[in-house]
Amino acid sequence: MTLAPATPRLIDRADLVAALDRAAARKVTIISAPAGSGKTSLLRVWAGRPGQPRRLALVQVQRDQQDAQQFWLALLDAIRQATGADSGAEPPAATPDFNAPAMANRVLSELADARSSVTLVIDDLHELASPDALPQLTRLLTNLPPQVHAILTTRHDVRLGLHQLRLAGELAEIRAADLRFSERETRELLDASGIALSAAGAALLYQRTEGWAAGLRLAAISLAGHPDPERFVTEFSGSERTVAEYLLAEMLDRQPPDVQDLLLRTSPLDRVNGELADLLTSRPGSEQILLDLEDANAFVESLDPGRAWFRYHHLFADLLRLELRRTLPAEIPALHRRAAGWFTLQGHVAEAIRHTQAAGDWPEAAQLLADHSFSLTLDGQAQTMQALLRTFPPGADHPELALVRAMGDLAQGRLDQAAAYLAVAETHAETTPPGRQRRLQVAIASLKLSLARRRGHLASVIEQVRFLASPVTGPSDEDIALGSDLRAVALMNLGTAEAWSLGLPDAERHLREGAVLAREIGRPYLEAGCLAQLGFASIFHGAAMPKIHPFATTQARCREAIALAERYGWGAEPVIAPALMTLAGTMVFLGEFDEGERWLRRTERALQTDTGPDIRLLLHQTAGMLHAGRGRRHEALQEFSAADYLGSQLEGSQALASQVTGWMLATQARLGLTGEARALLAALDDERAGSGEIRNARAVICLAEGDPAGALGAVRDVLDGTAPVLGYVTVVEADLLAGLAYRELGDQRAASQAAERALALAESDRLVLPFAMTGSAELLEALPRHQTAHAALLADILDVLHGSSPGAKEQSPLPPAEELSPGELRVLRYLPTNLSRPEIAGELSVSPNTVNAHIRSIYAKLQVRDRSSAVRRAQALRLLAAGRTR
Repeated sequence: MTLAPATPRLIDRADLVAALDRAAARKVTIISAPAGSGKTSLLRVWAGRPGQPRRLALVQVQRDQQDAQQFWLALLDAIRQATGADSGAEPPAATPDFNAPAMANRVLSELADARSSVTLVIDDLHELASPDALPQLTRLLTNLPPQVHAILTTRHDVRLGLHQLRLAGELAEIRAADLRFSERETRELLDASGIALSAAGAALLYQRTEGWAAGLRLAAISLAGHPDPERFVTEFSGSERTVAEYLLAEMLDRQPPDVQDLLLRTSPLDRVNGELADLLTSRPGSEQILLDLEDANAFVESLDPGRAWFRYHHLFADLLRLELRRTLPAEIPALHRRAAGWFTLQGHVAEAIRHTQAAGDWPEAAQLLADHSFSLTLDGQAQTMQALLRTFPPGADHPELALVRAMGDLAQGRLDQAAAYLAVAETHAETTPPGRQRRLQVAIASLKLSLARRRGHLASVIEQVRFLASPVTGPSDEDIALGSDLRAVALMNLGTAEAWSLGLPDAERHLREGAVLAREIGRPYLEAGCLAQLGFASIFHGAAMPKIHPFATTQARCREAIALAERYGWGAEPVIAPALMTLAGTMVFLGEFDEGERWLRRTERALQTDTGPDIRLLLHQTAGMLHAGRGRRHEALQEFSAADYLGSQLEGSQALASQVTGWMLATQARLGLTGEARALLAALDDERAGSGEIRNARAVICLAEGDPAGALGAVRDVLDGTAPVLGYVTVVEADLLAGLAYRELGDQRAASQAAERALALAESDRLVLPFAMTGSAELLEALPRHQTAHAALLADILDVLHGSSPGAKEQSPLPPAEELSPGELRVLRYLPTNLSRPEIAGELSVSPNTVNAHIRSIYAKLQVRDRSSAVRRAQALRLLAAGRTR
């Protein structure tokens, strides 16, 4: 095979290169000119010079790029490759919950960390069709670090607000007039191409093309080897488009038949590689032809360093498609179908759908879009999916698309419209063949769960979607056909709904299975989502009666989820908010208020785009707990009231709602608002009024009204276990309230016993918050220190109540093989005190030899040599709370 003669390498346009060098001293350079003006060629010459001091981060915007996230991920990846910052980090990955400001901050951070000068090149910016991307891109360009310069190429001006840069002299612009060849450069191009043309002929060529780079480039290709160059130059004239069509047709006609056939048959593609070209031409060898065409500078260019993917110049592709429609119109649908099949097998679903639509196979395109809608969303292509949806003919009856429309409406917060489309999808699913029915039912159920969570109506849906558990218990052929992405999403949504409905054993199982599956299929977003919800679910297990997980386990799960999310840059995304929130809550429960506040602020940032009432309820509740623990009751009441309002919008979460309502009523009473508290209490239904949380609130109201006997009556059913409670924290509160009531009645012995019971329950987690919220400082200080079995915890609680903090603690878990025995743990609790070994033996009613044996074992297991070191090590391992030694 012989290709048409090639043009030479790019000529040295020194003036333009110098202009680009001067522009690099400013923040931003815009090269704006029509197609074929030589924008990319100029960049190649400028960047390819020997000794180029700057690192280049090049981003090629994909054709009709609808998704801002895809653009930003490509930008981040290019920066990491240019700066070498990608060695230890996970590659950028897409999320359904894209946070554009956070991503722009992330890119700015990567650029700020660059150790050398970086030039950020964004080519074909006009193809960025996402309006959401431009404001953040403007912010990025306006705030570039000093060592970074940006070059933007575009065929027309893009709506970027760079007027401040222009006024500050930090914006350079190169326009079409700057890019046109001069007459001298035209002669240099002809000479470099080995084309013998008279001075008059060269001048005429310059006049006819008006110095347009693409026209001159095409003319040089056509003139090379032409028998009569002078006559050729006189045969064309007119506009740039006319020149281009004439010269492109001339170049195409001079290619061998097999090259022409390849170019025509692959012209419907936005990008092509050798394997795909072989498929469309039905013969091998296409990759070498594409490589030769690029080497010949014949308007074919590679898209990757490995030269595996290629695209045709915009003008050339338009001409080829026109010629294909003229010469092979009947074969166009078949070419699109072949391409669609290949792209589907390769996992390039959006391109597969485009070609299926182009083939006119609308029902198949609708099915393909519906089947892959979850995968497209997970890949950050939600806007591409909506653009594909808009391509379908108006009024066409494709019920498969109801599922896709529901997803779009749900993402945009149009909940009623989403529900209507889901109803249509459900009706359609009943009529589909069994082979597809299961997939549609699982997809619909997953979306119904998401919709119910957004509305706070889980109770009405949870029983309808129990069947979602079946696809994940065994990998049957039908399950595999569901698609792993859909199965993982179904598990996450089901487990999340069960967690919020307090169906805890099922929730933990399904979330664990979802996390494992997500890890296996390479979906870290879903894995992080499952782990975050698992951390949230475990706090209820941790607080359950009987107790299942310690708070340390809850915190470990949350930190695992957060660490995974942070590896991918999702530390401020809604997907990780449940873990952030739960970690904040456990810190507050343990009296680590400063640390809890830090995690709470992170949660607020992550929830900027999440409007679900459930997670917002927890945000306000945790903030209320924090304020209450610090004694800021007015602020606590505001937060509890906001949480209570959101709780009123939830169905099926009575336990959660009762807890926040109880704390709100108790805070009102402590502020002296007993009348309002009584009125709200009277309005509650019998079921909620009988919960342990509301009974505790009733006791607080009684204490505020000077009725300690009434308070004891209110908590009686909580303490004897007959009142339903959300967790053991409620029982700790009830013991403390009973202690306060006994103290008011003058029964110090009963008060001390109640306080001791509260300390015993709080011991395993080192719980502090209930003691702070109930105002139990005087109750605890009245305890005889030499009689309590919880001296270390008592000391830490009093530290918090007197304004100190337990302090930061290391999170290193003790190796399972070195766990302390129950007897050793009892002795360990006394090591922070001033009691001697015989005194500790007396407190525990054991012999001094037993205490000595336990202490020797403690030292060995903790790998320490003395008592103070043992205390510090135990505090670091969270076996003891950190506080002043007493």
